[in-house]
Amino acid sequence: MSTGLEPLNRSNDPRGPLITVLGASGYIGSAVVGELARLPVRVRVVTRGTQPFRADVAAGAADLTVCRVDLTRPGAVGDAVDGADAVIHLAAEIGGARSWRSAAEGSQHVAAALMRDVVGALDGGAGTPPALVFASTVQAAAAGGTGPGPYARQKIAAERVLARATSEGTVRGAVLRLATVFGRSRPAGSVGRGVLTAMTRRAIGGEPLTMWHDGSVRRDFLHVQDAARAFVAALPQVDAVRGGGPWDVGTGTTARLGEVFSDVAALVAEHTGRAPVPVVSVTPPEYADTGDFHSPRCDPSAFRAVTGWHPRVPLREGLDDLVRAMTATTATTATTTTARSKGRIRK
Repeated sequence: MSTGLEPLNRSNDPRGPLITVLGASGYIGSAVVGELARLPVRVRVVTRGTQPFRADVAAGAADLTVCRVDLTRPGAVGDAVDGADAVIHLAAEIGGARSWRSAAEGSQHVAAALMRDVVGALDGGAGTPPALVFASTVQAAAAGGTGPGPYARQKIAAERVLARATSEGTVRGAVLRLATVFGRSRPAGSVGRGVLTAMTRRAIGGEPLTMWHDGSVRRDFLHVQDAARAFVAALPQVDAVRGGGPWDVGTGTTARLGEVFSDVAALVAEHTGRAPVPVVSVTPPEYADTGDFHSPRCDPSAFRAVTGWHPRVPLREGLDDLVRAMTATTATTATTTTARSKGRIRK
């Protein structure tokens, strides 16, 4: 079975190249692992969590090993990437459990430090340098207003470290600047912490969907499964952008947030049998990011031309799947809670 990943196999291991996924238990990471699991490669799944992968993922063609480690611990990064032919770097510092926000302003220093640790651990090997593909955001290209917000700044800081390491020949680096990722990750069933997940949760709870503008701000919405396939597609093509700029990865089509939020409200109403919640404009909170008020440009044509990748999941289809999954989960939780309150379920 030819995968196009054979050139990554620097050690000519008969089991295939060793691909390390940092942040593998995360929203995009779990989807990436699901894609790689179908291929005849070795995959090192690096995670802080203890949640096992589903049986169908573990039973795939890949040779899967799990490395449970806190990457902030001294020496941990070296253990995680030791011997890797390629690294997909998805580890990030994020806000609260239901937030799509980055952590504190200083998170950019954490992101840069982690990238330095990764490229430093990969340095020193003989022969062809390992590939390193990093997950960034189209918000990193923002040039208007006061510039990119904290989340984009941490990505930019890491991008610069990777660009320097690539120019010095330490790694063969590539940056994927992702559009707004949404949807349900098939392997893990995760719905992530993005804005559409937050709005769906509000609609299910009967709360209005709030916008910090008039609804004309536009976003390119990229399904999480399409994002995962993009990382796999980028691996054999890292030399195409070695020392060059980042790749935009999205659908190339934008939608007005006001219209998308209205679609969310309508889909939740359809799946719950209730009236749609209103979509309203409100005064922005103090923590609103500069990126919330502009429409970032995402042109994936170069990435498509080099890799042959293209998005498969339309926005409406992905939204319907997301809403269906979240309403079903909410209904199941409510039923269980009611049964416990009546004493029918014992712990």
